[in-house]
Amino acid sequence: MDLAETNRGERMQWAAITGVIATVSVFAIAQGLSYPLLSFILQRQGVSPAMIGLSAAMTPVGFIVSSPLIPALARRFGAGRTALTCAALSAIVLALIGWTQNVYLWFPLRFLIGVVTNPLYVLSETWVIALAPPARRGRVMGIYSTVISAGFAAGPLCLLAVGTEGWPPFLVGIAAFVFCGACLTLVMGRLPKFDETGHRVSVMGFMPMAWLLLSAVVVAAGFEQAVLALLPVYGTHYGLAEARMSALLSVMIAGNIAMQVPLGLLAERLTARLVRFICVSLTVLGCVLLPALIETPLTWPCVFIWGAVSYGIYTMSIIELGDRFTGSALVAGNAAFSLMWGVGGIAVPPLAGGAMDILGVDGLPITLGAICLVLAVTTVLRRRIV
Repeated sequence: MDLAETNRGERMQWAAITGVIATVSVFAIAQGLSYPLLSFILQRQGVSPAMIGLSAAMTPVGFIVSSPLIPALARRFGAGRTALTCAALSAIVLALIGWTQNVYLWFPLRFLIGVVTNPLYVLSETWVIALAPPARRGRVMGIYSTVISAGFAAGPLCLLAVGTEGWPPFLVGIAAFVFCGACLTLVMGRLPKFDETGHRVSVMGFMPMAWLLLSAVVVAAGFEQAVLALLPVYGTHYGLAEARMSALLSVMIAGNIAMQVPLGLLAERLTARLVRFICVSLTVLGCVLLPALIETPLTWPCVFIWGAVSYGIYTMSIIELGDRFTGSALVAGNAAFSLMWGVGGIAVPPLAGGAMDILGVDGLPITLGAICLVLAVTTVLRRRIV
């Protein structure tokens, strides 16, 4: 192969990466918009907070149920066709949600939107990992994580522009899923194929192959969801105003968005395993320092770094996934990541909330610090940080 062909191949590879990341960014905006939108609508209808929470839980349950099916769907119908179909179905289900406006009908519909959006997300992430050049995988996945986080953060901002009443917010979400399909169509011919005829790996079969990576995903997901749900409760105990707690959460998300590329670059110089261990250790340190700093100005930089390194656990895990696995094992691994993200998001917030009931509000940093410490110790015992 001559130099011109090599350069052309690299340009096509980067064009495909850009296309898939664009797809995921729009997907994240649609998802980030739908969660608060549906909660606002249910609140206006007088639905209880407990019922609103149960309704919201249907989407991650859909993620968990659909995750084991993704490798088989990708083999049977092709990854590209599966993702395009899911983009179309996501738009249809969101339209049905907008049309029904009924809390009880939303339970199965929100479950369905979790089922049909999950393969779109998993396959897109798998394509980015597979396309990223190994020497630059850290920065590529850092950009990917940054875009995902920014997309989720931008979703609620869309509601400021279009409001939360009537069809306009739903039409924005529907248009986003349609645009996802259009982006995928443009780069479809450049995407790698995963439907191998040889050794096939299922989600359940993958779990023993990388249980420590999957444990890291549970910790990252549980930490994020518990902090978003319970940090405002924690701050209220110390007499902090709601506006200040909202600002602290915004700073935490900003740390998440701003620092994934630097962490990815660090992973290229060291290893993803070592950087993940550093992220876990700093997350534990943040849990230890939070009670002492919550009422001081040092809370702001602490929370910024906390957001960066806690999500960095997941970013480093997907980098290592790409370093260790290819083909059907990579698809199964990404699907397993999605399943474990759902498990962490469902299991850890109630665990932390129960600890706060028993131990007081410091049960939040104690619980989160404990699960991160277990992950750090297990990592050392496995001698996987070098």
